[in-house]
Formats: sequence, C-alpha cells, structure tokens
Amino acid sequence: MSRRSLISEALASTPAEPVIAVEDVAVAKPRTTFTTKRLDAFGESARMVKKPSIRLKPSECSIWSGNARDYELLNEQRLRSLIDSIQAENGNRIPVVVRRTPDAEKRYELLIGTRRHWAVSWLNANHYPDIELVAIIEDIDDEAAFRLADIENREREDISDLERGENYRAAVAAYYDGIQARMAERVKLSTSTLARYIGLTEIPKSVVSAFHSPMDLQVRHGDKLLPLIRNAATRPQIEEAAAHIASEQSFRQSGDEEPISGAEVVARLVKAASSPRRGRARKLVIEANGSTIGQIDRDQGRGLTFTLTPTDLSADDILEALRPLIENAKILKGRAR
Repeated sequence: MSRRSLISEALASTPAEPVIAVEDVAVAKPRTTFTTKRLDAFGESARMVKKPSIRLKPSECSIWSGNARDYELLNEQRLRSLIDSIQAENGNRIPVVVRRTPDAEKRYELLIGTRRHWAVSWLNANHYPDIELVAIIEDIDDEAAFRLADIENREREDISDLERGENYRAAVAAYYDGIQARMAERVKLSTSTLARYIGLTEIPKSVVSAFHSPMDLQVRHGDKLLPLIRNAATRPQIEEAAAHIASEQSFRQSGDEEPISGAEVVARLVKAASSPRRGRARKLVIEANGSTIGQIDRDQGRGLTFTLTPTDLSADDILEALRPLIENAKILKGRAR
C-alpha cells in the first residue's frame, strides 16, 4: 500500500472538519536524499489533509505516551544535526502533529515529531528562545494516532527495533484486543514481521545490556537469540555471557575504545549457549574464629576466586581458614582427571 493510502486510512477516523485550502508553494529541490524524500512525503501528507500549520512553544505540549520513541533517551549528541538544521531554518520545516487537550494541564498533546519537539526545546533553553515549533492540529483517536506515527517511524533510521517492538506490543494490547493478526492487517505488516519485532521485548534487560546501545540490537539478532533465551537449558549461559560482555563494554567505554559490535555480541552469546557448562559457580562463605571474613566464587572448571572483607584477624588466621578450601579444590581437581 502506498504512503498516501496509509496516511488516508490512518486519518479516516478523523471527525469531519471544515476544509481550509492552502496554496502549494513551489520550492527548488536539491538532489534527492533520504531527508528530501521525507520532506516531499510530509509535504504530500500536509496537502492531503489540507490543514494550515500553527506555531507554538514546546512547553505548550505534553508528549503522547503511545509514541514509539523514548523521549528520555534523546540528547544533544544524538540530535545534533537536527538541532543545527532547525536553528538554520529558524524552525522545523516538517510540521509536528498535535491534538488539542482542552481538559489537560497543557493545551496540546504531541502525537508525531518527538525529536523535533526535543530539538526546539533544547534551542529555547540554549540562547534561541524565539524559535517555535511548527505544528498541524489533528483531531484523531489513539488508534489512528498510533498508525499515523508508525508511518513516520518506518522511515526513521534512528529508532531502534527494540523501541518499535515495545511500541507494537503495547499497541496490540491497547487497540487490538491482544490479537497480533488484527494489528498486522491495520498497519499493513505481515504477521511474521510483527511477531519478530514484538519478540525482541522477550529479551531480558540483562542480555540487552550486553549491547553497546539498544540501537545495536536488531530484529535479525532476535531470530538467533530468542530460541536460546526461551530454552531453560541455555538461558543461564546466555545471561552469564551477557554479564561478562556488559562489563567489557563498560571497560572499553571508560578507556575510549571501540565498543563490541552488535554482530559480535550475538556471536559470543550464541557460542556461550553452545559450549558445555563446566560446572555451575557457587559462592562459599569463608569463616575464621566464628566470623565471616569473605566468600569464594567456586567454579570447578575455572578455579577459585577469593573475596576477603576487612578484618582484625592476622594473616596466619586467614591463611589457616583458606587452607582446607584450597586442599578440597585440589581433591576435586584430581577426581575430575
């Protein structure tokens, strides 16, 4: 289905309003790029619904909770090029979409254009208080707003597959009675594609943390990881490997080193799941003279790791407490042979 048809269908539930004709203005177009294609597409949608734009302050808008993008994850670095563009144009060329909220604290609710809203807000707070947000007002319900926002998000390269998956999962429950096939028909996606996006939300946060950024976790990675995560026999190995990778990512970041790529993270997790476990790690308490002085992380395949807490005991007392534990480890190693 064409973009024009998708937008028309998304707005089909909009109550009838007086149509205000606006004159199209011919603009010299630069060479075709991803950005200019988006400009053309949004210009087309604006002409179709024939709504004049308004100017408002970002502070006049609340953010609709049904949008896929996590507003809290936006920052100056991530939006630097957009900020520069809006500053140069003295406003956003592509209008955001809002709806009126007469009974709420703020007059409008932002449905589409979270990044533009954030960028103008940042400029207002950083020496450009006169720049306003260009917006189009639509009177549509949540389900239509979700579909309209999804049309825009499909063209976005900076929204993660995980964000889309979480948005789709919430939408299935909120608007389509929990039936994925019903939603797939409404948003013109195959049921398998929709299921793959929603499947990403099953990946535990402990595994997501192994990726340098949620942007690195893609649908194709979910195809490899989900069967292993859903399997009770391999999930512990995946989570253990993820914890080690997350620590390494943090160490690399602190040293300004290149992060581990998403593809490499997946390869290491899959390899960990296919490797036989040498023995489950167990934590043993170390006691001396009736007091706990530390613990041992015991792994029959990797050896012993001692963690000692500050104590008034002498070195001889501590070594005496460790001696039987070390001897026991030697015995176990001999039996393994």
